[in-house]
Amino acid sequence: MSTTESRPLRIGELAERTGVTPRTVRYYEEIGLLACGERRKGEHRTYTAADAERILELTRLRDLLGLSLEELKRVIEAEEARAAIRRRFHESASDAERLRLLDEALPHVEAQLELVRRRRDELTALE
Repeated sequence: MSTTESRPLRIGELAERTGVTPRTVRYYEEIGLLACGERRKGEHRTYTAADAERILELTRLRDLLGLSLEELKRVIEAEEARAAIRRRFHESASDAERLRLLDEALPHVEAQLELVRRRRDELTALE
């Protein structure tokens, strides 16, 4: 089934589409990896296709890099910071401002690379 459908998903549907459990969805919300689903009074919480894509990306990174949830959270936070800087970069008309934004992005890139390099070194040692 495609995750691009626009119909709101209940937690069980979201879990089934992404290969996680409803408990995992709730836990990801609790620790800030996933925004809480929309909930109207007296109704079930609902999720979007973007939420499904987010969970798929989280599990892909977790499995690919063997990250703990804390490491995964750091990678995602760095990616979100980089995305915000990237938007500001494209909106900026000043070369000086763009250079400042690139300097601001560098620590986020380094944090992500550090986790990837550590995983690579662990795999090399295992080999």
